[in-house]
Amino acid sequence: MNSRKTRRRLAPSERYELFVSVLTGQATQREAGEMWKVDRSTVVHICRTAKQGALDALSASVPGRPGMTAAGSDFRPWRSGPGSSQPRARAPGAPGTGEGNSPRSAVPYER
Repeated sequence: MNSRKTRRRLAPSERYELFVSVLTGQATQREAGEMWKVDRSTVVHICRTAKQGALDALSASVPGRPGMTAAGSDFRPWRSGPGSSQPRARAPGAPGTGEGNSPRSAVPYER
């Protein structure tokens, strides 16, 4: 007769639940192993793998918005600023255009 236990494979969601229960202190590694019917070395391996996966995911994420490539952006060098070759269009009657009903073009109020 074989004295070895049959090997129990946990689904990813079960491994996650096991890891969270150990992480939050709801169970010790020994208790988690008994609860999920796996060896304590399996619990240690699951916790180590989950911790490393979390660290890898956090190191891969960088703060800020994702950058745009030159091919994906709508780069127009003439829209770069005030000294550009093509001036920015303004709405008719906007301040500084010299036309319309803007307060800058009006005669100051006299008393």
